[in-house]
Amino acid sequence: MTSTRIGVVAMAYGTPRTPDEILPYYTDIRRGRPPTDEALADLTRRYEAIGGVSPLAQLTEAQQVALQRALDAIAPGAYEVVLGLKHADPKVEAAVDDLAARGFTQAIGVVLAPHYSAYSVGQYLGRMNTAAEPHGIATAGVESWAVEPAFVEFLVTDLRSRLAEMPANTRVVFTAHSLPSRIIEAGDPYPDELRSTAVAVAGALGLDEGSGWQLGWQSAGRTPEPWLGPDILEVLDTLAGADGRVDGVIVSAVGFVADHLEVLYDLDIEARHRAESQGLAFDRTACVNDDPAVIGALAARVHAQAVGAGWIAA
Repeated sequence: MTSTRIGVVAMAYGTPRTPDEILPYYTDIRRGRPPTDEALADLTRRYEAIGGVSPLAQLTEAQQVALQRALDAIAPGAYEVVLGLKHADPKVEAAVDDLAARGFTQAIGVVLAPHYSAYSVGQYLGRMNTAAEPHGIATAGVESWAVEPAFVEFLVTDLRSRLAEMPANTRVVFTAHSLPSRIIEAGDPYPDELRSTAVAVAGALGLDEGSGWQLGWQSAGRTPEPWLGPDILEVLDTLAGADGRVDGVIVSAVGFVADHLEVLYDLDIEARHRAESQGLAFDRTACVNDDPAVIGALAARVHAQAVGAGWIAA
């Protein structure tokens, strides 16, 4: 039986739901190679520091529900949103197989990350397309929402209120997940994508680059090759030694749209400790999570993809 509804695959990184899932999760990240006991213990320690596991699984599900609600408001009964994860179940491929088994012939992918890179968002969409092809499912995808007005306004509103509570000489550092530096040689737009978000947000607040804001990176992989930098901890060290010209730092982790380990540990614990131990006031902007305005804007982008493909009337 063929479905007349359009499948929407909301894709995200995934996370272990229980401590017992940390090992298989870490092994999947390492492409099937189990981590050393030391590396596993270090990751487990980080999860323990934020309560045992990350809230990302529940938050991603909340984003799925919010996206479904927003799409129902745009076109009642036209869409069904399913989750497809990169390193946890349900995987992207399983999500597509499920849609196929239920008769869906069209699917739109939207990655819960705003900045396009062939090495991140491109891989998610590629996995969806590869899984869809044997089933004859036609696909489309939302590639970037780095300067989506609702996303920018969410960041501007939150950052404005936090700046009002910080010292006068406060630097804003916009961050995203680092990727191998070779992407620059390949012409990947990822660094420019992060910059576009930073410029849009900083411009709305009247912040000048270099004196009011700058870029940083997080979560570089533990591999021999170089990764995009500077790392946020290096940035903090540099700002702390800036001859008193910087008294506070607000990190705006615009590459992450849900609270998870890279925010709750790497920033709220590790980066905060590094900053405050050197006399810098520290704060971190809120993540989008299931904010209705931002998720509603993503729903509008999904609907526009369906309209553009001729699958549904405008």
